[in-house]
Amino acid sequence: MEFFEKIGKKASETYKSAAEKTSKVASETKLKMKIGDCNSQIKDLYKEIGKKVYEKIEVNGKSEKTEFIEEQLSKIEELKEEIKVYQNQILELSDMKLCANCNTKMDKSAKYCPSCGAEQPEEVVHEAEVVEDNKKNNNEQTNSEEHKEEINSEINNEENNNQ
Repeated sequence: MEFFEKIGKKASETYKSAAEKTSKVASETKLKMKIGDCNSQIKDLYKEIGKKVYEKIEVNGKSEKTEFIEEQLSKIEELKEEIKVYQNQILELSDMKLCANCNTKMDKSAKYCPSCGAEQPEEVVHEAEVVEDNKKNNNEQTNSEEHKEEINSEINNEENNNQ
């Protein structure tokens, strides 16, 4: 009997110890989540402050913009365009496209968006222009026009000499 009592006490102590450790880990995790939430809220506030400053500058016109802010705004716009190019390249590499309605990533061959159900416009395949041929034709035309001018010039010179 004594043996079973010892086992019961040991199991009870182990349970209490595990429960305390679990409680501590859970509390620590909750605190870390709260810290992360606070940091996220701070970042959102920074973004909102920056957005308000940006909107104020855009509303009040160029006269109030400083050169520095204009440069920074220009860089932001350039980076946004660069990001779009990279995103399109990534989509091309993965045979994906964005929904024309909700911008959800979807299979390139899909006719309807799996997220919003919107019908997708068919992709128009543009044939590549042959630029070299046009250049050749332009050069040939230019050369033939120059040749005509040379001939006309020679004829005019001969007529002048004959007179």
